[in-house]
Amino acid sequence: KQACFPPLSLTRFSPPLLASTGARAAPSERAGKSDGYCGRILRAQGTRKEGYNEFRLRVEGDPENYQPGSTYRVTLYASSPAYFRGFTLIALREGREGDKEEDYAGNFQIIDEEDTQFMINCPPAVTESTPRRRTRIQVFWTAPPSASGCVTLKASIVQKRIIYFQDEGSLTKRMCEKESLYGETTEKPLLDCCACGTAKYRVTFHGNWSEKVHPKDYPRRANHWSAIIGASHSKNYVLWEYGGYASEGIKKVAELGSPVSMEEEIRQKGDDVLTVIKMKAQWPAWQPLNVRAAPSAEFSVDRTRHLMSFLTMLGPSPDWNVGLSAEDLCTKECGWAQRVVQDMIPWDAGTDNGVTYESPNKPTVPQEKIRPLTSLDHPQSPFYDPEGGAITPVARVVVERIARKGEQCNVVPDNVDDIVADIAQEEKEEDDTPETCIYSNWSPWSACSSATCDKGKRMRQRMLKAQLDLSVPCPHTQDFEPCMGPGCSDEEGSTCTMSEWITWSPCSMSCGMGLRSRERYVKQFPDDGSVCTLPTEENEKCTVNEECTPNSCLVTEWGEWDSCSATCGLGMKRRERMVKMPPPDGSICGAEVLEVEKCMMPECHTIPCMLSPWSDWSDCSVTCGKGMRTRQRMLKSPVELGECTEDLEQVEKCMLPECPTDCMVSEWTEWSECNKSCGKGHMIRTRMVKLEPQFGGDSCPETVQRKKCKIRKCNRGGGQGQVNSDEKKRRKEAREKRRSKQGGRQGEETTSTAEHPGCKMRPWSSWTDCTKLCGGGIQERLMTAKRRLKSAQLPSCKDRKEIRACNVHPC
Repeated sequence: KQACFPPLSLTRFSPPLLASTGARAAPSERAGKSDGYCGRILRAQGTRKEGYNEFRLRVEGDPENYQPGSTYRVTLYASSPAYFRGFTLIALREGREGDKEEDYAGNFQIIDEEDTQFMINCPPAVTESTPRRRTRIQVFWTAPPSASGCVTLKASIVQKRIIYFQDEGSLTKRMCEKESLYGETTEKPLLDCCACGTAKYRVTFHGNWSEKVHPKDYPRRANHWSAIIGASHSKNYVLWEYGGYASEGIKKVAELGSPVSMEEEIRQKGDDVLTVIKMKAQWPAWQPLNVRAAPSAEFSVDRTRHLMSFLTMLGPSPDWNVGLSAEDLCTKECGWAQRVVQDMIPWDAGTDNGVTYESPNKPTVPQEKIRPLTSLDHPQSPFYDPEGGAITPVARVVVERIARKGEQCNVVPDNVDDIVADIAQEEKEEDDTPETCIYSNWSPWSACSSATCDKGKRMRQRMLKAQLDLSVPCPHTQDFEPCMGPGCSDEEGSTCTMSEWITWSPCSMSCGMGLRSRERYVKQFPDDGSVCTLPTEENEKCTVNEECTPNSCLVTEWGEWDSCSATCGLGMKRRERMVKMPPPDGSICGAEVLEVEKCMMPECHTIPCMLSPWSDWSDCSVTCGKGMRTRQRMLKSPVELGECTEDLEQVEKCMLPECPTDCMVSEWTEWSECNKSCGKGHMIRTRMVKLEPQFGGDSCPETVQRKKCKIRKCNRGGGQGQVNSDEKKRRKEAREKRRSKQGGRQGEETTSTAEHPGCKMRPWSSWTDCTKLCGGGIQERLMTAKRRLKSAQLPSCKDRKEIRACNVHPC
């Protein structure tokens, strides 16, 4: 066998013409076929080694078979410390040589155009975009259509001047077409169905999403499956599909678990829909079958509406669901499929960017296409696997045919299963319900709505599972009848059906006499709607350790039991007590101070509170710092069932990043005196930084300002022009600088005397330390009068002060 290997001088390939974004399939017209199809590539020469296991080609999930038309993630990687510079990846039909276009199977799609491209001289092959060190590349591969036979994915690795390849081993993956599970369903989608009559099916949903099977970050408190919504429909209606965009109804299911909008969308499709499929939500997501039966629903199909789709949300999650899309129940033999079983992995609706079960809401803008989740999506994903293994299924759906109606025209004769399925139809209730309306059984009657001996109402419910003919209306799903409140019935309370007593609680005292109790609950209220008068709690005395020993301790009475953790069915409750006096001998008190036990609330269908799932948490009430957020749920049960005391809103604290704090400065100081006693000078004023900026707040403004000042003209030598005057001034300033550097006291005094006639001034003091290390401070120095001559004017002999800015660089 020959494989498609790259030439060693990989850098000679022309740059590919690639789309700017998104995965892209290989175009067949990319290159000419001169010298044979991929001929130059096939004759590439180089040193080849076999059996080298540091490089591996892997198809996500390691499937042995491929599903025709399905897309798989293909990864080529090197184990550390190995790496590769170039590669070639091809998919050949089994037994083909690769010198013809039809020898290649399926299509590759580019994921990252910076890493991969289609080979210019061999369009079905994928190679590197630029030769550089790399340890991993990924592409998508879409399997060929049905009847394509087995396919071999092959990779070659270029490292320096060596090509590594394998016809069997870690760089080769062989997969054959997956056979239909029961051999009856046709390829999807079957555009034209040739079956006759109608068929009735039951779909059963088995959730397998539990902490035991999917332990990473499993949400213990709020895990559930949302209400299932779907339909049997024609090929003209697409409920959802991979590569499509989620409708508003799909978005509401995927993000909120609400099927209302989805059901409205389905019913608006008119004749394209035969049956609306609905199943109730499941809280929690998983329970043993002996505790809770798997939910199911029934639906019908006919020649034009032979596809079945549904979905349910995995909650809590950003927008993750499972479901079937356009499952075709019509067979090639013009019959109806007997049974379909399919394991399910979650898919992303493309409307929210969250990566964990409880990620905050982050809408995907623009909306992305529906796609299956993979184990390499994000390291924080609960399904993440660095090796790219298959995600363990979270559910299994079973679709079974339970009846056929009308004349059948299947070309394959019926087998025993077909005949038995037609005979074993459900028993119908003797009422006026149309045959086209399929209901569940009635629930038991609720308690009477009246709390006194007065007229009231009681209610029972049933669920519409399927409506086979939309033109025939289905009767109500709720039934009411009048009843009288308690005390009006002549029958004794024994007409109540009670549960068995729950075991006695521990004694309330660890030493001496105490009390213990036990409970039971009402399983069925009386038929007349009255309240049961039989006791639901019993108390009795109990004695523990009559002769209290020296190591006995004194404890308080037990506190009240906390509320049951469940509003209906089985839950847990707890109570506590305290140690009043430890044992006299100083030992540790052995008495129990905490008790936890099961509690049984009335059966769920008798509780007046039928509540929707909690909505997502609202946005935090603040944009930064500490705030509050809320979530709500709605009361779905009618008021006739009685008052519901459950909370419909919850509030909790939320914390966002700290709020930005802007810089705060003081008021400006007064302007300083002019720094010159004559001529042009400047004055300054300053302000202090009271609070430095924090968490991205506005930076501090300037803290030092200057402005010009002019006291009076300085004395100049007489009789000379302006040029001589300026020259004298420059010479004088130079002399003063020299005297200042020498520190000559006499020179300073002379200068001081010249600037202050009639006064003998002390030399300038040293500059004070800067008031700030950065951000702009000030320094001062003083000149004081040493001696005043008699002829001196008073103003000319006052003390002098100079101010200057310092450390003006920012902090």
